[in-house]
Amino acid sequence: MPLLEPDPDALRPAPDGRAPSSDRVPDHRAGGTPKPLRADLAAILGADKVLTKVSDLVRYASDASPYRFVPQVVVVAEDIDDVSAVLSYAHGRSREVVFRAAGTSLNGQAQGEDILVDVRKHWTGVEVIDGPEGAVRARIGPGTTVVRANATLARHGRVLGPDPASAIACTIGGVVANNASGMTAGTTRNSYRTVASLTFVLPSGTVVDTADPDADDELAHAEPTLCAGLLEIKREIEADPGLTARIRAKYEIKNTNGYRLDAFLDGATPVEILRGLMVGSEGTFGFISEVVFDTLPLDRRVTTALLFFPSLPAAAAAVPRFNEAGALAVELMDGNTLRASVSVQGVPADWARLPKDTAALLVEFRAPDEARQEAYEEAAARVLGDLSLVAPVASVTNEFTRDAKTIAGYWKARKAFVTAVGGSRPAGTTLITEDFAVPPSRLADACEALLELQTRHGFDAAVAGHAAHGNLHFLLAFDAGRPADVDRYAAFMDEFCRLTVERFDGSLKAEHATGRNIAPFLELEWGPKATELMWRTKRVIDPDGVLAPRIVLDRDPRAHLRGLKTIPKVEMIADPCIECGFCEPTCPSEDLTTTPRQRIVLRREMMRQQPGSPVEDGLVEAYGYDAVDTCAGDSTCKLACPVGIDTGALMKDFRHARHSPREERAAALAARNFKAVEASARLAVAAADTLGARLGGGRVGRGGSGDRRSDRRGDRLLTAVTRAARKAVRPDLVPEWLPEIPGAAPARLPHTARVGASAVYYPACVNRIFASPGEIPLAQAVVAVSARAGKPVWIPDDVAGTCCATIWHSKGYEAGNRVMANRIVEAAWGWTAGGALPLVVDASSCTLGIAHEVVPYLTADNRQLHKELTVVDSLVWAAEDLLPHLTVHRTIGSAVLHPTCSMHHLGDEPQLRAVAEACADEVVVPDDAGCCAFAGDRGMLHKELTESATHREAAEVTSRHFDAHLSANRLCEVGMQHATGREYGSVLQELERATRPTRP
Repeated sequence: MPLLEPDPDALRPAPDGRAPSSDRVPDHRAGGTPKPLRADLAAILGADKVLTKVSDLVRYASDASPYRFVPQVVVVAEDIDDVSAVLSYAHGRSREVVFRAAGTSLNGQAQGEDILVDVRKHWTGVEVIDGPEGAVRARIGPGTTVVRANATLARHGRVLGPDPASAIACTIGGVVANNASGMTAGTTRNSYRTVASLTFVLPSGTVVDTADPDADDELAHAEPTLCAGLLEIKREIEADPGLTARIRAKYEIKNTNGYRLDAFLDGATPVEILRGLMVGSEGTFGFISEVVFDTLPLDRRVTTALLFFPSLPAAAAAVPRFNEAGALAVELMDGNTLRASVSVQGVPADWARLPKDTAALLVEFRAPDEARQEAYEEAAARVLGDLSLVAPVASVTNEFTRDAKTIAGYWKARKAFVTAVGGSRPAGTTLITEDFAVPPSRLADACEALLELQTRHGFDAAVAGHAAHGNLHFLLAFDAGRPADVDRYAAFMDEFCRLTVERFDGSLKAEHATGRNIAPFLELEWGPKATELMWRTKRVIDPDGVLAPRIVLDRDPRAHLRGLKTIPKVEMIADPCIECGFCEPTCPSEDLTTTPRQRIVLRREMMRQQPGSPVEDGLVEAYGYDAVDTCAGDSTCKLACPVGIDTGALMKDFRHARHSPREERAAALAARNFKAVEASARLAVAAADTLGARLGGGRVGRGGSGDRRSDRRGDRLLTAVTRAARKAVRPDLVPEWLPEIPGAAPARLPHTARVGASAVYYPACVNRIFASPGEIPLAQAVVAVSARAGKPVWIPDDVAGTCCATIWHSKGYEAGNRVMANRIVEAAWGWTAGGALPLVVDASSCTLGIAHEVVPYLTADNRQLHKELTVVDSLVWAAEDLLPHLTVHRTIGSAVLHPTCSMHHLGDEPQLRAVAEACADEVVVPDDAGCCAFAGDRGMLHKELTESATHREAAEVTSRHFDAHLSANRLCEVGMQHATGREYGSVLQELERATRPTRP
């Protein structure tokens, strides 16, 4: 055991007042996957593809729905062969299989009680291909998010038809399997209408590519009984005019309840029928391994308004007018939704004071050109003239706008409906999201009926939806641990379903798919004959019932009440989480250990347990590495979360909890003596570089050669020494030497003058310790290019020994953090003459630290000093203050950028691109760019974290040649060099080279 191994019990929840929950994982599950099942699957697939710890099973047990089912095992499938092997195994042993990708489903579709197969990690990819008659198609892997797919398509002026609000996180496989649509898809742009072809694996293991001209012949040979069964159902439907008419009528409005029976009418052959049936089948007919979409034009000219009405029925009554005017999207939000949205960053604070009955419509027109946009705006103006709008708070304008920032703010508030309203629910309550559709002409009546029903059953009204398509969403919050609350929910659902079907002839699920909570009501909507045809279809395709039982079809009238999850209270910062999963694609450890959602899910299960139970023991033991150590602490999860939950901050709190008093004292001592620590670190780097050079034959340039240098004896020796030290002391305290670690920075900073300076330049400690690549050091480049632009900067003589405090903040050393946070603010206030000059910082993470992260740790007096400071990132300084006064003398051909997570927080990405575009003819930001997870020294403490976080971005970067690889944070540059084998440097250095009057 390492000398300073932390006590895992420091992560154990306090036992005070904690009682076991009824839905806790039972003690007999503490050992994880049963040994026979574990051994069987490991033998078939390999042990690395089989997750068996109790913590693995728990973290996969929850999705965005109100349900929770703990699987027996989790399989991470890499290819179709793995999927087929799992299905074959399940058939032979009467087991059940459920496929899971993003886990953003709202009705429990991504949960199973036996074998759960993760089909996200290894199933990404987007390829734009030519379709017939000039059409543009996209071949997409099922684990690819909608946002990622559209990022690639945008370069071609195209977009996918489905646009669910969860596009940042939901994956293509789930979108197709649920026929999710979203704000604009309606019934004409959804998956059923825009999928050109599918490749899927049937429950038997047969693989079908519907685009293959021989697909029907091959299917008939492999699955004759299935083909005959599908054609028999087709003939039966077509022979019944009444049933045929009913099926067609059901899909005139949005409907995802049950199976797509119109597939039997639209498809002429078994393969064509299956292509239609797979859409919306919720994983019960097979695994979709690839999707080819017909894409749509990306109309870039947008006009949008957020219009406020005195009541929900008044807003609903205006919807048909905007539909007639050509609006692509008309979104409805009630008063509770609008007020809850103030928790979303950027939403006006005065929305909290909106009257209870207020409602709003978000109306958007999209056009391909100026003439069409103007025509839409004229039509919209005519509609506005006839409406009685209200402006109850100052921020309300009730005007159409083309301003992209304003429009993005409107959509951010709308898309946060579930999480913003859910995040403000009473603590300890489960959230259920319901989704239904009525004919658009009946929308106003449906709104009134729904509000009355919610009030009568004691639920707070919260309604939003795709009003243009008669599609409404509403939320119900109740305590799943209280039988009376569950009975109240059950009574509401019975009445709601009857109301939707019998009064409005509506769809009980418009776009969220049937799932567990509507399966018992399927026959109520479709009637016995159509429902029985759905059961027959399931038996024809999956006769052994292997795939996803009880998710679409369930004869138990109380099936929707089974598996409801309790929501025990956890740490305050994480307690509002509704487990939506929006945070997961941004998380650097997503493919390595756990995600922010899973970190919270695991914490909640600890709270459900009897203190000291074997399950709690297993969860606590795994939590240290899986959750705390491998969190990059970059807090990009906070940006993705609609209610701003910062799981990174929670993990830093846990790091602090694991520190011994001795560790805290040592960290504080290092902060107080940081000038000596800084000098020692620079000397150590220089010594290591010298040793490596002597043993390995030298390095080209002080900043590193740009190659991996993995064959150098010096690097191998230093790696071996640091690995031994890590084992002896503690892996999370001792960094591992990496060949990409740069040499030492110059001991002296450039000479500058205070008199006449336009700004104070603060070289970050990382740039004072580590060398930068290129001809001249970063500090010299910043000084030179600033002077060249007529904006000279001054470097104070006493910057040594100061730091942005991120070193201590990221590791949870609170005492040291306070020491350095107060020191840097006091020093900066003096350097800038009380804030008279801006403080320019040359590392984005340090800018973020000084500008924002130090504030909670300052004394009251220093908080006042901090308010007077203007902290400017060097990217902003270069783009906005220097570039207008510089002449570019030479450019490079191409540059690839790595925007850091700190730039995301600061909003500096446009400035990074602006500076790069001044220096390079072509500038590329990889579609898969994300946090590199180097996070100071975390990439040296856990290099597997950086390698996992960067593998997709690295693949893009290394797929072609670039003349320069640029960022603006030294250790992020090191991390990307480790990931790609390409030398990364600061865009400020490239700007200096490009604007240097004489040829370099």
